This record gives sequence, C-alpha cells and structure tokens, in this order.
Amino acid sequence: MKMDKAILVSLWEALAEELVRFPSPNMTRILKEVTEWGPDLLKVIQARLQPYPIHTHIKGLHETHRVGVYESTRILNDQVSLDDPRTRAVIFGTRYTELMVIGQYKRTYIETHHELVKTGKAHAELVEERTKEKCERIWIEQLFQRSPGSETAPHIIVVSGVAGIGKTTMVQKIMFDWARGTQYQKFSFVFLFKFSELNLLDTETEPQMPLTRLIVRHYKYHNDPRLREILQKPESLLFIFDGLDEYKHKLDFTQDRLCSNPDDYFPVHILVTSLVKRTLLKGCSVLITTRPTALEAMDMERVDRFAEILGFFPEQRLMYFKKFFGDTDLGSEGFHYIEENDILYTMCFNPSYSWIICSVLKSHFKTPEEERGAAPRTVTDLFVMFLHNILTKHRRDTEDQRGILIKLGKMAYYGVANKTLMFQDKFEISTFGLQSVLSSQFLSGFLKEILQRESTLGQMTCTFYHLTLQEFMAACFFYLDPSGGVGELLVKLDLCKDGRFEILTRFLAGLARPSVFKALRGILGEFERKTAKQILEWVKQKAEQALRGEGTSKVLQVCQWLYETQNKRLIRDAIGKDLKMNFSKVTLSPLDCVVLGSVISCCGELEELVLSDKHLTSECIWRLTPGLICCRHVKMFGCHLISTCCSALSSALSSPHSRMTELQLSSNNMKDAGVDQLCQGLRSENCKLQTLNLSSCGLTSRCCSALSSALSSPHSKLTELNLSNNNMRDSRMDQLCEGLRSENCKLEKLKLSSCHLTSTCCSALSSALSSPHSRLTELDLSDNNVEDSGVDQLCEGLRSENCKLMKLSLSYCGLNSRCCSGLSSALSSPNSKLTELSLSSNNVKDSGVVQLCEGLRSENCKLERLSLSDCGLTSNCSSSLSSVLSSPHSQLTDLELDNNKLKNLGACHLCAGLVNQNCKLKTLRLSHNMIIEIEKNNLWSLEQDLKRTGRQVDIYT
Repeated sequence: MKMDKAILVSLWEALAEELVRFPSPNMTRILKEVTEWGPDLLKVIQARLQPYPIHTHIKGLHETHRVGVYESTRILNDQVSLDDPRTRAVIFGTRYTELMVIGQYKRTYIETHHELVKTGKAHAELVEERTKEKCERIWIEQLFQRSPGSETAPHIIVVSGVAGIGKTTMVQKIMFDWARGTQYQKFSFVFLFKFSELNLLDTETEPQMPLTRLIVRHYKYHNDPRLREILQKPESLLFIFDGLDEYKHKLDFTQDRLCSNPDDYFPVHILVTSLVKRTLLKGCSVLITTRPTALEAMDMERVDRFAEILGFFPEQRLMYFKKFFGDTDLGSEGFHYIEENDILYTMCFNPSYSWIICSVLKSHFKTPEEERGAAPRTVTDLFVMFLHNILTKHRRDTEDQRGILIKLGKMAYYGVANKTLMFQDKFEISTFGLQSVLSSQFLSGFLKEILQRESTLGQMTCTFYHLTLQEFMAACFFYLDPSGGVGELLVKLDLCKDGRFEILTRFLAGLARPSVFKALRGILGEFERKTAKQILEWVKQKAEQALRGEGTSKVLQVCQWLYETQNKRLIRDAIGKDLKMNFSKVTLSPLDCVVLGSVISCCGELEELVLSDKHLTSECIWRLTPGLICCRHVKMFGCHLISTCCSALSSALSSPHSRMTELQLSSNNMKDAGVDQLCQGLRSENCKLQTLNLSSCGLTSRCCSALSSALSSPHSKLTELNLSNNNMRDSRMDQLCEGLRSENCKLEKLKLSSCHLTSTCCSALSSALSSPHSRLTELDLSDNNVEDSGVDQLCEGLRSENCKLMKLSLSYCGLNSRCCSGLSSALSSPNSKLTELSLSSNNVKDSGVVQLCEGLRSENCKLERLSLSDCGLTSNCSSSLSSVLSSPHSQLTDLELDNNKLKNLGACHLCAGLVNQNCKLKTLRLSHNMIIEIEKNNLWSLEQDLKRTGRQVDIYT
C-alpha cells in the first residue's frame, strides 16, 4: 500500500530514532521493506537523529556546558517537606511523573481564566475519549519532531499551561535529558532563560545588550571567543524561555527594528522577539512556555507548534501519590480518600495541587487515627491544614508567627492586586518587613528563593510556591489584621473586571467559617469575626444579585464562593427554592460541576436547571448528581452525553430524595445502552419522573424492552415520553406497547415522530389504545410511513370505548384519501374523544376531505383543531368544509388549510360557513392558496365584521 510521503517520513523518523537508541539488524530490514523509497532516505533520517557533530576545539566548552546543565537540573527543587523541614531536594527521577501534553492545531486557543477555575474542558474530554480530531498526544521528547503530514520539523514552539501544571518541570526535564545524552541530541547547545530573571536585566545602567552578553550573564563559562563560532551554526541551537506570563515586557511582533546580529545591542525583549521572528540566528529552535493568560502577547502565526500541558490523567495521579508517599499502601490510602472527594480529586490534574494535597494527606494519615482531625473537603480546608501543619512544625523555633503571617499576607495581597508574582529582597521583601526572617525555616514553607545563576544579576528574588498559596495568604491577612481594610477590599472586588481577585474571594468566603477559627485559634489567636460577618453579608448580596439577574456569567462565580463557605443556611437563603438556573452554552469543567452539585444540594430543592448546548462528560454528570437530585426540571439537550453518563442520571432518579419530575435529554448520543441504565432509575420506587425527552438520542428498537419494563413498573409515574427522531422501526414496537397496556402504566403523551415506523406497528399501537388500562391522550406519529392501511388499524383502537386519545398527529405519513373513511368513522364514534387531528403534508385530496367531513358533522365528533395544510386540496372540497363549519354539532375552533389551491372560490365557500351562527371557528389559516388580493381584502373585511358582532375570528392569508 502506497503511503503519503510526509506521513511515511514521520513514521520512519520515529522508527529510526528507536534504531539509534537500540540498534537492531531486524529493525533495519523492516525499514527497508516498508516503502519504495529504499534505504537512502533512511540514512538521511538516521544522520539527522545522530548527535550534532562538535568540532574538536569546541568539545571542551560543550562538555563544560553539558556538565553545568546536568548539575543544575538533576535535583528537583521541592518545597520544604512538612514532615521533615530539613528535606528540600529530591533526585529528579524519583519524583518526576510523566505529564499529558497535547498538540493543538487550532492556534486561536486563548484561555483567560484563573488556573483553579480553568480545570480544563479539554482535559475532561480527553480523559473520556483519549483522542480528539483536533489534537494529538505529544511526548516531551517529540516536541521538535514533525507531525504526521508535515513537511518540516517545527522550530518555534509554544507550550501553554495553567500555573503549577508543570511547565518549568517539563523544561527541567528537557534540560536534564539533553545533559545526560538521552534526548534532544540534535542540538549541540541548549540555553535556558527564565523571564522572571530577564526582568532584572533591564536596568538603567544596562538597558541594552547583545545576545552574546545575555548568554554569558547566565552561563559565565561561555565568556569565551568560541561562543561566536557556536552561534554561527544556529540549526544546532535550542533557546528555551520559561514563563512568558511573568515577563514585564510585552513582546511586540509588529515593530520593524529587530536584531539580526548576535553582537548588536538591543533591549532583551527585542532579542527574544528577533529569535522568534527568525531575524536573529535563523534556523535555531525556540521553546517558550507560558500561562494561557499571556498567549495574546504571542504572534501565533510565527509559531510552528502550539501545545498545551493538561497535567495528570487519573492513572498518573495515582502514580504520583505512590511516589510522593514512598509507601505504596499509604499512597493508595491517600489516593482513595481523594477519589471520594470530588473537588480535591479534580484538582489533582495539576501537579502543584497534587503536591499540596499529598503534603497535607501524608501528614494527616501518618497521625494516629484517634488524634486525627477531619480530612479536608474544600480548597480552603486544604490550605488551612497546610498552614496549620507549617505553624505546628515551627511553633517552638519561631516567635510571633501571627506577626510574620500578617506581613507575609500583606505582601501576598500587594502581589495579587498588582499582578506581582516575584518579590525582590531589596524592594517588596524589605518594604513589608520580611528581610530579617527571610532565611527562616518557617518562611521557607511559603516562599522559595530564586537564586540567580550569576551574582552579577545583583538580586535575590522570592516567589510563593504556587499562585493559589499566595492568594490564600492574602485572604488570611484580612482575618489576622483588624486594620487590613476589608471594606476597601470589597469595593475593589466590585470594581475589578479582570478576574485577578477571583480565588482570593473564594478564600475570603471559605475562611469565614467557625471551623477555621477553631483550627487556627490555638496557634494564631482569634480571627476577626467582624471581617467574617462583612464578607458573608457581601457574598450573600452578590449571590442574590447574580442568581436573580438575567445573565449567567456571574452565577457560576458566586456558586464557587457559596461552596467555600459550606454554610447551608446562607446558601438556602441566597438561592431559595423556586429559582431557575440557566447555564446554557457556559463551559463547565468537572470542578465547576462539583461546586454546582454541592451548592444546589444545600438548597434541598431547585425549580429548574438548564445545562444545554455544551459538552458534559460522564465525570461532569457524576459530579452534578447531588444537585440533580434536588432539581424538579432538568434540561440537558445537546450536551454530547453518551451511554456512560446515564448511570449517574439513573442514580439521581432513584435517590430517596429525588425531586426530578422532568428530564430533557434530546440531541445526545446515549444510544440503547444508555436508556437501559436510565430505565433502572425509572423503575425505582423513589423515582418521581413524569416527563422524559429522548428525541435524537441515537436509539433503536433494542431499547423498547427496557422502556416497556419501566412503563409497567408498579412505581412508574411517567406521563410524557418523547422518542422522536430515533431509528426505532417496527420490530420491537410490540414490546413497548406491552408496557402501554400495563395497568401500572400512566403514560399520557407519546411522541414517535420520525422513527422509521410503518403500518406494521399500528396493530400493536391500536391494541394499546383500546386497552382498558390505557391512559394515552396524545400520540404523535408524524413523519413515519404509516400509510392508509396503518391508519385503518389505528382507527379500530380509536373507536374503542377504552380509548382516551385526544390528540393525534399523522402529518407526513404517506396517506391518501383512502384513510379518510376510517378516520371519519372514528370521529363519529360515540366513544370518540379526539379534539386535535393533524393530516398535513399528505395526499388526502378533495375526495378524502369530503369523506372526513361526514364524521366532522356527526353529533359525536369532538374535534376542535384540524390541520390539512399541504394536502393537495382545491375549491372542490370547500363546500364540504363550509357545511362542517355551519353544522350545529361542529366543535371546530382551529382550521389549517395552508399550502393548498383553494383559490377565490374556495375562500368564498368558507366565508359562507364562517358567517353561520353555528360556526365556532376562531382561527382560519389560508396562506399560499392562490387567493387574489381583492379576495384577501374581502376576508379581512369579513373578519372585522365578525369582530363587531362579538365573534373573535383570526383569518391568516
């Protein structure tokens, strides 16, 4: 089979790389036989994958650089261990766990949410589906390999990921693997620059520098004439710039003044821009990492590959726990607890959160069971325990912990308010009075020092171990310091529109709990209860405004705040019982669903929850379940639900506290397997569901048995069922009808439009209609090939004394005039209860209408609405219709005759019936009937005349 050459080359590269690593004669033979291009191309590829040749006189400098990189990356600088404050560093390989990285072909991917908010819709989707059309799994060592179908390997790469997801660790892995010779050997030199360090280079004394000087500032051993020779072979160089979001300059790709010579002086941000735009060292490779918020600063058209780090998948989370705990059993115990806690488990996709969670749980599970407190439930709980552990470890060796925390919290708040993540010892740290305790073990539990590679950089900078830890400490500040100015803060929160205070606000809400005061009181003293009261009142006010407003943008946000409070009374007061929540077209992550499920469950009852037009995974539905139980009306149409989602929905239906009476699931892909699971809940004695919409759900006749079982269950309360637009067919319709005939069945409305049915199923349906237990009042069979013979069978049921059907839709059913005799007989039956009949878009013609009118004139006929649009009618049937209107027994109030050819004569005949005193018609539709304008005016005049006599008749022409 002949393959596309580009795809084949990509395959060859992967196989050839394995051959370079693990030489095998068999591999060579296989590669030779794979394709018609022979071994020559293979040799080219193999040569490309071999280490870049190093000139003899440069080898010494190359080896010095490799050793330097290895020594600086082999240790994973971890946060100070809570159970052993002296332990800080671990060997890279003992803790490193592979991350999930996906390549994005869609370069417009720009996410501006906070990392805790942005749990990752893509992450949840990939957990469920594993592969997507628009993305590919990329192993870190494959970042600079060509993609299938691509002609060239990428040179400019951007890797995005939320804070703490592992971008810097990934960069360290790349440097480490290059230094030990296992990956990236096509590069002879790899240079790493952190944007946070580059911030310190733009000083008044040295506002510009050449690229050579920049390299020497970070790697002093490159102060060597051979550096210029190295830069003359840019194809062998890789430049890594880590943390674009931390850079104080915006990269401007529109300016014309760029650098082209590595010895020319330019501002550092111009040097970076020039490397990306390839005016400087054209042919070199550049890797930039960034948080999604800074992607707008990049010219994505210049980028060859855009990848996103999604963090840990479930199996990787477990692996990380086991590595962290060092004890497989203890790690599994900790992981099992997290699996039971929806919100913390969802957070574990982020390695930084995994670190904090593992730190807290390791300490928790190592404590004797009788001495343990409650394990964390919310994000605030987690950070409170984290803080409590640090305070406890350093209680004896640190004086005035409260005072230090107030200073630390004040600096943290300054950073959040001013979007500052890096704190310099000569500026912020000194300003907030922390310089004297900066080297203490206590403070090292919160801050990590970023020691610059060169003393010539002149400063030492600190940063919190995670942005969320910084936000937590900022929130603590307002509870520890009565002069913190919480009133001014709340005003700022109202005015801020860019989301910088979002997680801070959650922590403010979460810290306003008595359990928090109790946990920290013994070490820190009393928290400000006045602050708690102010914040809770503000949260309630904001929640009421958002929940009762027209928009949905703020609703999810206030639900996050309410969740952190864990204050059921506050939540019930803010939400109430009769509220309707609408999240249509709002992206919900599993973390969001945990919060919504919990908040709604606190209310005990919610009138309506709309979650339509979005992608909801099985994980999302499970996380929502506690809330779904409390909702009366749930609408999830167009949510990409699949069969695995239905077990969660079934669980909600069968819950002892379930209040759900309506469930809209149309336009999902649940298929028969999903309906089978759903029916388990429908059969439960706890199920209260009355309305179920399963239209356009990919169903077939195989689901009929399960539905029949649910309908005939002694606990069934279902009164409405919509199965339209599914491939039901006739084969098992008799099974469904068995359920309809059951004495336990309470179904009143059944929709089967566009279900590929034929006349074959009509006998079973007729049997159901005439069953003594039948409660059906509405039946929709439109857009099925029922034909006249099927209608004849249905009419047998309609004439039964047990039949309670009031509405019957037979539009688009392939009918002719022959069916009208049976229908006329049914309408004139003394048992007839039909009030609505639709025969639109059938070839009924005039002769059929004439027969139908015999039944319509019967004293037994109760029909009020009749639709005969697009039925091939002419003026020849209009006198019969007119006689119906003037009949003393006629109950017709609505008559639809659109899209026929009644013309002027037909209109005149109908007018005669309209003016009759027996006529009860209120609506007459005659659009598209070839009626001339003069006659339309006459009809309008007649309408006005009737209104003057007290009769309200609307005529549409």
